[in-house]
Amino acid sequence: MLIEFLDELIFGVTDAAWPLIRTDLHLNYVQIGLALSLPGIIGNTIEPFLGILGDIWKRRVLILGGGIFFALACFLTAVSHNFVFLLISFVVFNPSSGAFVSLSQAMLMDSDPSRHEYNMARWTFAGSVGVVLGPLLVGGAAYIGFGWRGIFFVLAGMAVLVLAGAWRLLPHPSGEYPPLPKLTSTWVGIRNAFSALKRGIVLRWLVLLEFSDLMLDVLYGYLALYFVDVAGFTISKAALAVAVWTGFGLLGDLLLIPLLERVRGLSYLRLSVVAELFLFPSFLLVPNPWAKLIIAALLGLFNSGWYAILKGNLYSCLPGQSGTVMALSNIIGFFGKFIPFGIGLAAEHFGLGPAMWLLLAGPVALLVGLPPNAISLPTLQEGRGEAE
Repeated sequence: MLIEFLDELIFGVTDAAWPLIRTDLHLNYVQIGLALSLPGIIGNTIEPFLGILGDIWKRRVLILGGGIFFALACFLTAVSHNFVFLLISFVVFNPSSGAFVSLSQAMLMDSDPSRHEYNMARWTFAGSVGVVLGPLLVGGAAYIGFGWRGIFFVLAGMAVLVLAGAWRLLPHPSGEYPPLPKLTSTWVGIRNAFSALKRGIVLRWLVLLEFSDLMLDVLYGYLALYFVDVAGFTISKAALAVAVWTGFGLLGDLLLIPLLERVRGLSYLRLSVVAELFLFPSFLLVPNPWAKLIIAALLGLFNSGWYAILKGNLYSCLPGQSGTVMALSNIIGFFGKFIPFGIGLAAEHFGLGPAMWLLLAGPVALLVGLPPNAISLPTLQEGRGEAE
């Protein structure tokens, strides 16, 4: 949980700090879009192999190795003096986060296969705390003149501390470490992953996860810039606006944990998708910047649980194959990583306001793609064979 908290704290700081980074390094929308897309594209090329190795080899070693590069990437971001150096630091960070964070999530999922949705809700809540604190740190730093570089130096130090804790607390495997898998064994793992990808229910959850990200990480990546460039906020007020969005998201994630003990996750998800379909166009169309802030808060509240519920159902489709889930998520996610760059291109040519309408494809896809009679996790455990 602490690993996820730190990862999302860094994510929150980065996205809220884009106006500061852009000014300091003299970036345009195309460069920002590339910085948001290219690291993910490269990471999604590497991480499927890490996920497969996580199922057949030394998962603990992969997590700790990823943690080393995770901390190094934060340091590199702090000392970046131009766009190329910043991009390199992001490229290092992305697959490192895959090993350090995603495999830790897989370990949590394997700890209790009967409660995937519930544990994903707890995991998401831990991350949401970090996401909320990130913009607050940026806003406070901007107010006192501390600067975005100083924040990343602090984050690098925190990463070292969390890595030391993971070294002590992550469980050791029982018995001897397996030898490094041969190429043939790795190929079998890859083939099994692609075989799972052919199953319609698995592909459905993977595709819906990617579309849901349009109203989650992709929106978050441009939110601070939107409030500065379109709504007319100052940098510190934009960081506050992002904190409001994430704060209401945190509240939603907290409420989701007991809610999933009472209602089906997919039933809640459908209602929240309908709410987002009304809220997001209102957010873009309303002219008053403070009205935008209020609607942004509601957007953050109603997109809570999207990732947790969809990812929980994906894990339940592949019991005992959590590393494969990571691999498949990255294979499908490879295409989704081009979206921020596309939005950057559209913003450069048409303005950020019109480009943001592209994100509406997320809730539209979920409204169409969610099966009306899908079985959520509590029911799935009673009749796994029928659900699959």
